[in-house]
Amino acid sequence: MNEVTNMRFLNTSIKIQTMELKNRLVMPPMAISKADENGKATSKTFDYYTEKSAGGYIGLIIAEHTYVSPEGKASKGQLSISEDNDIGGLKKLVSLVHKNGTKIMAQINHAGGAATPDITGLGQLSASAVRISKGSLTVPEGNLTTPLPKEMNPTDIKKVVNDFTKAALRTKAAGFDGVEIHSAHGYLLNQFYSPLTNKRIDEYTGDTIRGRIRLHLEIIQAIREAVGKDYPVALRLGACDYMTGGSTIEDSVLAAQEFVKAGIDLIDISGGLCGYINPTSHKQGYFDELSKAIKDTVSIPVILTGGITDAETAEMLLEQKKADLIGVGRAILKDSEWAKRAMKP
Repeated sequence: MNEVTNMRFLNTSIKIQTMELKNRLVMPPMAISKADENGKATSKTFDYYTEKSAGGYIGLIIAEHTYVSPEGKASKGQLSISEDNDIGGLKKLVSLVHKNGTKIMAQINHAGGAATPDITGLGQLSASAVRISKGSLTVPEGNLTTPLPKEMNPTDIKKVVNDFTKAALRTKAAGFDGVEIHSAHGYLLNQFYSPLTNKRIDEYTGDTIRGRIRLHLEIIQAIREAVGKDYPVALRLGACDYMTGGSTIEDSVLAAQEFVKAGIDLIDISGGLCGYINPTSHKQGYFDELSKAIKDTVSIPVILTGGITDAETAEMLLEQKKADLIGVGRAILKDSEWAKRAMKP
């Protein structure tokens, strides 16, 4: 990539609730699998975030997804935020990033039916008894070796709300600048959100958008009450499944409006059961139709991520009002100097 000298939009500050960012560049959450077997941050975790935040060229880092409970763990090496004794390591991580002049949010998650019993040692939970393959839907007859998750009952749901709320409080205690709720890439909240994986007929029914976001709203409201009105709370939304019968842009516009009413300060757009790719497009910013549709109807900032590899494209997407912030993931993952070249005058 050529050096960029005039990032007029990308290099503009923005305020999200009480958090002020120096620019619009975001490093989105990316699983790096550097935690120990108990989910604790390691020296490799600290080295990674120190390297990525060096120089303070990235406005906001959203750290990799952390599991809110043991049964919600997605993979080996994933960070935990499920216990109070996780706070110490996370506090050190935050301190290292802050020392480099960058803001950092935590992302909290429950894998649901995408969890692996061989890793968790526990059963799988989901919106419905539908087999899930991490990040995508697997039809029951297509993979009979994949366990069938248990449909969550009211007690399970109450526990999940409580687990997310406690995780958000630990996020705040560790000094993170905010917390992001993960509802994308085929994980638990996405399983409730997608009509392909939510076959419920109770108040969380998959037949209506209100039923499919009921759990989201309960979690948002509980977190907001726990962390206070001024602590930034974001939500990563798998805004389209790109599958027949799956979630649509129209669904996500309605859902986003309800999330804002419930207390969300920032919406981070990605894919649903299709994962972090758009099977219909390979252009840079391939989720821009989703972010644009949502940005046009909500009053809070929207992040667009998806295959963006050069700063000129990031600048153009902001200029075209496709989003308020731009996430650059794999390019920064591969090259820790990317942000420096993009943002340095």
